[in-house]
Amino acid sequence: MAPQLDIRIEEDGARGRYVTKFEGQTAVLDFVRDGETRRVALHVGVPRPIEGRGVGQALVRRMVEDARAEGFRIVPRCPFVAVQRRRHRDWEDAFA
Repeated sequence: MAPQLDIRIEEDGARGRYVTKFEGQTAVLDFVRDGETRRVALHVGVPRPIEGRGVGQALVRRMVEDARAEGFRIVPRCPFVAVQRRRHRDWEDAFA
């Protein structure tokens, strides 16, 4: 189960990332906007000391929640995001 995390979004033009801190470590999910209706998930980075604790999954879950709320679709270029998509079939509506 993913921990409860404070996840914020940082954006600079078409590029952005979801960022969180857990046990003093920073984890990110990098993305790029592809028009108004798609965001391409490029990379999830979770430091080794907090790997396997659900932090990466929490970042993807937040992106899925935002996709549903804001009406965009996620393009999973990141292998980790693609795996999460396959594991969580109930998220399928958020993906392109």
